[in-house]
Amino acid sequence: MSKSQNQPAPPPPMFLGKAERDLVKQVNIELQERVLGQQVLYYPIDQETTSYHPLYGEAIEKNFLSPIRIYAMVTWKGQTTNTTKLDLDKVSQITVNFHKRRLTEDQNLYVREGDFVLYGEFLYEIVNLNEPRQLFGQIDHRFEISADCIRSRESLFNAE
Repeated sequence: MSKSQNQPAPPPPMFLGKAERDLVKQVNIELQERVLGQQVLYYPIDQETTSYHPLYGEAIEKNFLSPIRIYAMVTWKGQTTNTTKLDLDKVSQITVNFHKRRLTEDQNLYVREGDFVLYGEFLYEIVNLNEPRQLFGQIDHRFEISADCIRSRESLFNAE
């Protein structure tokens, strides 16, 4: 027998089980909803009534479901001015950090690029998604969805 076959398997990691993940979820929910209190209205695209381009798969005209209030951590990224030949264009950006398990398990919601969020009085379109944080360094347990959003033109949004 080789040396590795004689040795017992290492014990499972301590404090990294389901009970600990649930505790972290509960603490994060309380921080977001009761302490920070930042919220956005999330407008998911209605997949059934939105028409898509047959070749490229892009939405020709987006239709949205009813808005959903979500507590999240929002970071203002500032406003930039782009100069074109015709005029000046001001673009503001935010990053919205959603609690992944709160959305998927409790609200049955999946954040997608192209959806819209209302933060304050302005609408922002989600242009990039990322899952930057792992819970306790475990690859299978990511707990945050980070959405980079840019301010949308009102003509792009049809919430009817």
